[in-house]
Amino acid sequence: MADRRQFCTFFLDDRFFGVDVEKVQEVIRYQIITPVPLAPQVVRGLINLRGQIVTAVDLRRLLQVEDRQDGRLPINIVFQTWQGIFSLLVDRIGDVLEVDEACFEHPPDTLEGIARELIQGTYKLQGRLLLLLNVEKLFSPAILNRQRRAAKP
Repeated sequence: MADRRQFCTFFLDDRFFGVDVEKVQEVIRYQIITPVPLAPQVVRGLINLRGQIVTAVDLRRLLQVEDRQDGRLPINIVFQTWQGIFSLLVDRIGDVLEVDEACFEHPPDTLEGIARELIQGTYKLQGRLLLLLNVEKLFSPAILNRQRRAAKP
């Protein structure tokens, strides 16, 4: 029997993403976000998670996808990483999927920009493509501060 992996899945519009389920601490509804002056644009602010301060990162802004226009609030996926605790803001949560490692493929050559660095690979599923995000790289200071560096003269 082939190796299988479990992924927590979520959506940005019709884009279908997954992260290793073991990296997810919890999934929670939208929390009030306190903006942080001078933070990179991808950092929406801070949330208070049962007394713990968590940095909220907007995946839409990170991947340079337009902000939602329908007024619906994002969902928080909370991760504990070696860099600290982060919340990833996504449109909606999917299911936990178990997929066969034999379905894994390297990222498509058509990916551009930051997505090329953050997407580890894809899984071809029935009727859709699951894009696997690299959580450790996603929350790295080099990625979160990239837009800030690019904006400086």
